[in-house]
Amino acid sequence: MLNYLGALLLMYACSTVALLAQNDDLLSLLEEEAETEYATASFKTTRVVNGHSIENVGAGVLDFKISHRFSPLNQGLYDVFGLDGATIRLGFDYGITERLMVGIGRSSKEKIFDGFIKYKVLRQSSGKHTMPISLSALADAQIKTVRFANPDRENYFTSRLYYTFQVLLARKFNDYLTLQLMPTLVHRNLVETRAEKNDVYSLGIAGRVRLTRRVTLNAEYYYVLPNQLASQYVNVFSIGFDVETGGHVFQLHFTNSADMTYKGFITETTDRWFGSPNGIRFGFNISRVFTVVKPPEFR
Repeated sequence: MLNYLGALLLMYACSTVALLAQNDDLLSLLEEEAETEYATASFKTTRVVNGHSIENVGAGVLDFKISHRFSPLNQGLYDVFGLDGATIRLGFDYGITERLMVGIGRSSKEKIFDGFIKYKVLRQSSGKHTMPISLSALADAQIKTVRFANPDRENYFTSRLYYTFQVLLARKFNDYLTLQLMPTLVHRNLVETRAEKNDVYSLGIAGRVRLTRRVTLNAEYYYVLPNQLASQYVNVFSIGFDVETGGHVFQLHFTNSADMTYKGFITETTDRWFGSPNGIRFGFNISRVFTVVKPPEFR
């Protein structure tokens, strides 16, 4: 009987020590988390202009996006400086976790459906744990559903498919300045000529400058490495303002691309900011967020 009681006491003592050790570990983790400050609001929304920013929507949050790109401004008053014509994209972005986000969209240009998955690998932080940059990985797929130009020839479904793989590296230097680099690969299953590459490599650079608490100046530029595209295609540059109004973010900008998908604005832009053909367009994105699943602490 004494042996039995001794064994019980020994087991109780061991479990108590283990429990205290676990509590100490948990407390130390919480203290480290409290002492680590993560960078937030590097950009006001998940897009810079056409391409992605380092930002994700929160877990359980749905972001509904309406995007327009109007016709070129040089068409003058007859076309109300391009407002008579437009391409549109409707999209939904959803945060599965604080680091993982998915999204779908549909563009009127070439009737493209697109979907993506985006994961934040690193978060810029200071304090107990220091990380100088934020890093996200993005995979995007696009399918062109416009009818084939020649339905009588042998057409393949795979010819409609395009893929994009991108790494986003960003640093928020202070409350006023954020810079971002975007090494990007666009794969096209079908190209128009043998001179063009199926795999197109480009390097994007983007920035955000805070003007007021609710207004920022955004810009992005994608440089396509030489000898990958036909000579009529040019690099895309976009610049504009983000205006935050509570639950909405209005992005008003000028760009030389009518496309809002990666395969379009990186590999198929033909209009130039300067020279001929000149094709600067006014455009906007409207972002409206909804909380679909509340975090546990708010339920």
